[in-house]
Amino acid sequence: MGGLATVPRYNGSNQAIPMTSHLKRYQKESDASYAEGVFATLELLDARPDAVECVLLSSRGEPNEGVVKIRATCAERGILVGVDDRTMERISPRASHLSIGIFRKYAMSLEASADHVVLIEPADMGNLGAIARTMVGFGIRDLALVRPAVDAFDPKAIRASMGAVFRLSFEYFDSFDEYRQRFTQPSYAFMTDGRCAIDRVRFDSPCALVFGNESSGLPPSFHNLGTSVAIPQTEAVDSLSLPTAVAIALYERARAERGA
Repeated sequence: MGGLATVPRYNGSNQAIPMTSHLKRYQKESDASYAEGVFATLELLDARPDAVECVLLSSRGEPNEGVVKIRATCAERGILVGVDDRTMERISPRASHLSIGIFRKYAMSLEASADHVVLIEPADMGNLGAIARTMVGFGIRDLALVRPAVDAFDPKAIRASMGAVFRLSFEYFDSFDEYRQRFTQPSYAFMTDGRCAIDRVRFDSPCALVFGNESSGLPPSFHNLGTSVAIPQTEAVDSLSLPTAVAIALYERARAERGA
């Protein structure tokens, strides 16, 4: 259930890594998680090397350039790496990854002076991963998640983000009110019936960009919590997808920051 205990450091061999026999498919209550796949593993090693316990490699991975880079990075940083097909199959039985990075979950806190994306009750791992990658692309690194919410440490979310989640600071809150007790920057609530079209919004800095969940969006009360914002669209669909709405909002925020 827990993370690895006192893992020895890199020894340069291809032998199976000791003390991995207890590892199994990810569970939310565990204190360790997995970066599955070469790209996610490389992002983990680059962005959060201090959290890495070890890296498992597939016996099929040796010709892969990414695997070669993983080995070199682990050697440079003293991180244990080894071939262990059996443990990889147990962790991710229906996948065919060439690498899995095992890491300890770590605590984070948001910066009061930074822009935030706030997701109210997000429910989809893939959406969270796409949003994380978009946030990193636009240079916003602080993500507030209001429960009930998906687990950002779940390997599915990590893989959907292509490892970008490792470059974010994210923090969970039990309610939006709890979030607002700590962070008071102006908020912009994105709603299909928002009172201000996005191209007419003048974003303050820092600010909070607030989005509802995939099925129901934000409740009407958010009209009175800062500025409610609409993204103009045709009537052919009832709403844009959550990752699309976040991407548009981040683009407009970045454009406003550039003074365009």
